[in-house]
Amino acid sequence: MAQNYRHTLFSDAVKAVQERHGSRAAYIKMDAGADGTPDALTAMELDYIALRDSFYMASVNADGWPYMQHRGGPAGFLRHIAGNRIGFADYRGNRQYISTANLAGNDRVSLFLMDYPNRDRLKLVGHAVSVELADDPAAVTALMPEGYRATPERAFFIDVIGWEWNCSQHITPRFTEVEIAAAVRPMAAEINQLRAEIAALRAASSGDPQ
Repeated sequence: MAQNYRHTLFSDAVKAVQERHGSRAAYIKMDAGADGTPDALTAMELDYIALRDSFYMASVNADGWPYMQHRGGPAGFLRHIAGNRIGFADYRGNRQYISTANLAGNDRVSLFLMDYPNRDRLKLVGHAVSVELADDPAAVTALMPEGYRATPERAFFIDVIGWEWNCSQHITPRFTEVEIAAAVRPMAAEINQLRAEIAALRAASSGDPQ
């Protein structure tokens, strides 16, 4: 069972609030023996990560302000490198470089990976480092999805120390254009078949050969 996510984020202040609201006892049982050892990513988490075409990444600036950024690309653009390390190519965008600057002062990040159709979410925390294209072009270009029209500027590598699956409450199912097209394809085929059969029946009843 993954424990380090909670071990990392359950500060004394968090534990005090849990105690006040009656949930602390349950978490004590769940996290017995947690010692700060990173939660190993299993095949379940890695398979889930490989299917994502977007995620959200939070970092913190020098003044303590959190910053949340959306990252997207073809499914699988967030890659498993080895062990608990994952990474992705950072494409040229609005050139604000907030996440890049934040990580230079504080390498802690939090990621939310959503699967809206199945109402799943995976939370990750870890330490991140950015590598500029000019410093290691091979490492950056290796993370570029093949054929994807974007210009890489750097790569982010994240060493995950904790993960946790969330419940499905309050997640509204949402579907991409590709997912909707796949869902309606059988119905469209059936409609086309029925139209052809109706046309044939009408032609037969009117005596006009098709």
